[in-house]
Amino acid sequence: MKALQIHRQGEPVAANVVLNDACACPEPGPGQVRVRTEASALNQLDLWVGRGVPGFDVPYPAISGSDGVGLVDAVGEGVSEAWFGRRVILNAAVTESVMPLPDDMEPAPGTHMIGEHGPGTMAEFFVAPVENVCDIGEVDPVEAAAFGLVHLTAWRMLVSRAGLRHGSSVLIPGIGGGVALALLGIAKWHGCHVIVTSRDPDKLKRAIELGADEGILDDGCDFSKSVRDMTQRRGVDVCADSVGQAVHSSCLKSLARGGVFVTCGCTSGPRAETDLARIFWNQLTVIGSTMGDMREFREVLSLLRSGALSPTIDSVHSSSEGAAAFSRLESGEQFGKVVIDWR
Repeated sequence: MKALQIHRQGEPVAANVVLNDACACPEPGPGQVRVRTEASALNQLDLWVGRGVPGFDVPYPAISGSDGVGLVDAVGEGVSEAWFGRRVILNAAVTESVMPLPDDMEPAPGTHMIGEHGPGTMAEFFVAPVENVCDIGEVDPVEAAAFGLVHLTAWRMLVSRAGLRHGSSVLIPGIGGGVALALLGIAKWHGCHVIVTSRDPDKLKRAIELGADEGILDDGCDFSKSVRDMTQRRGVDVCADSVGQAVHSSCLKSLARGGVFVTCGCTSGPRAETDLARIFWNQLTVIGSTMGDMREFREVLSLLRSGALSPTIDSVHSSSEGAAAFSRLESGEQFGKVVIDWR
């Protein structure tokens, strides 16, 4: 089979991406399905696989990819043959079983990430536990691949973790990436007033065309005064951030009393200096969030199927253009998702 392989660790990642047309086709194990890939989408995780994942020794050459859509063409032991031919979408976060502990202690289950800890969706075929796929029927594969992981991540951030309420005010720094744009769509679906930031004026303009209420050009200085000016000095109810270190202080200063800061990533770095006095005096809540479970996945997928939410797609590439697709994501210039069409 054909697969986009990252042959070695290093930067730029795109320079190490090669289309190999002689890879072994995976076979489904017990409880698994094999999917003939129609479309897969890139995430920041694909770049981490190429750069090296802290605490995990990535075996190279590696096949990344945690977003995938396609048709089931084989099933493993214990899986119903009714899955054959179904178009499915992947939730790449596989909950690992854990051994029981004595004295009623509850062990915390780990997570195995398809496309990080093992081969992913950047190939003509991928395998996954049947519990980690959903039948999506006639939804366009490219659109579905662009929707999956970022909307699941954004849904957990805003709905499950931050407890977003209809009509709240929301700040989304760094608009343009897949998660940030998914956050925008979900917040607007909840009737929220949304403020976005970007260092690119064109991205701000496009975000406002997609429904953002106000935009702030981030010049690297504290943007919290602008947020407070836009909210009659009150601040926002929720800040949903994936940028990290570069904007952390501005985000905290932008929150109203009792506000919630929720983070799922740190593309600008993890070592932010925080303000504990502001957190306790203003009774702020600081929450970490990542990915989501199958219940949450089905909830947000229902909005794709109904047409209530749709992804923003930056570009679609053939498998032969895989290195260019990685380069596009790596440049940081994309607005929305970068997708590989395998058909």
